[in-house]
Amino acid sequence: MTARYPGLRTTRREALALLGAGAAALACGTLPRPALAAAGPGLGALAAKAGVAFGASVAAEIERDDAYRALYAREAAMLTTDWALNFGNIRPDRDTFAFADGDAMLAFSREIGAPLRGHALIWNEDRPDWLMALSPAERRRVFDAHIDKVAARYAGKLHSWDVVNEPFWPGHGLAGGWRDGPWLEAFGHDYVARAFRRVAAVDPKAKLVLNEAHSESADELGGEIRDNLERLVDSLLDAGVRLDAIGLQGHLSSQLRYDWDTFGAFLERLAARGLDIYITELDVDDTGFAEDIDARDRETAALYGDFLKTALAVPAVKAVITWQLSDRYSWYRNQLLAREPGAIRLPRPLPFDAALEAKPARDALAEAFSRRARGE
Repeated sequence: MTARYPGLRTTRREALALLGAGAAALACGTLPRPALAAAGPGLGALAAKAGVAFGASVAAEIERDDAYRALYAREAAMLTTDWALNFGNIRPDRDTFAFADGDAMLAFSREIGAPLRGHALIWNEDRPDWLMALSPAERRRVFDAHIDKVAARYAGKLHSWDVVNEPFWPGHGLAGGWRDGPWLEAFGHDYVARAFRRVAAVDPKAKLVLNEAHSESADELGGEIRDNLERLVDSLLDAGVRLDAIGLQGHLSSQLRYDWDTFGAFLERLAARGLDIYITELDVDDTGFAEDIDARDRETAALYGDFLKTALAVPAVKAVITWQLSDRYSWYRNQLLAREPGAIRLPRPLPFDAALEAKPARDALAEAFSRRARGE
């Protein structure tokens, strides 16, 4: 997960502080604990009828918030680790492998019977200070050892790995639009193929995914990302690298333009390469929508609907994962409150609101899955 501009990211410490504050408020009774509002089958069950796995990213809040935990059990048929398996979380220093968070997410996924996706093994934006202080040769050794140890620990236990996350960021000004960072500096472009080959050797069962952002937008950035991603996919396949699926994040925005025909054609081209497609981090930045909450929720739901109408028309789209399930724990909300603790207009990007009540966005997801199940 990343913001449109990668410098605007909540740190794990900030996120945990905010989540802790929310859990404390819940324990004190300042947040409601309603019965789950959505009647009928959960989204996971509706999606399954359409041949799609629906789920959400998950983090430590489910260990503290029983109502949120129950919401996942009802609605999600697949989970993705939010930050638990990110490099910086597992490796607070060079000599430490901290697996407690990842193990807890795996245990929860087994408890509710939802397969777990691992996110994100290699990402150039995940660059702790100790890593950046190493020489390129030392980083190469860390890269290999990290993949081998982490992939081995979870071998046979995960549905899939986002092996490489967001390889491109044209804003860094590099040829080919590559995202700069410790792994690109250590290996050049070959770090991507190297990561996939190492994971494939350690865990032959997990599906291996290349995850990217911004591909759906109709602006110059979206076009560059789509072109660069297709070139990279072709180079990996031509080199015999095992690649099972492409992950497209789907962080939609009220402030961007979309050309759904162009995006749909892009999805079809990926599918023609024999790859599955996962929508991996779906949510809506509603900053530019109406002040009135009801109107804003309707606009947000409409954007979900437009996106999913295009995506689910492509049979290769096999998973739809939202980034968290409730506004209570959205990264948009966490970022805003980290900058403006007293903010009043809080983001509402997800299918359930901060009180865990279903919103029009939930209806939009349900209708999209039902439409695909009907073959429409």
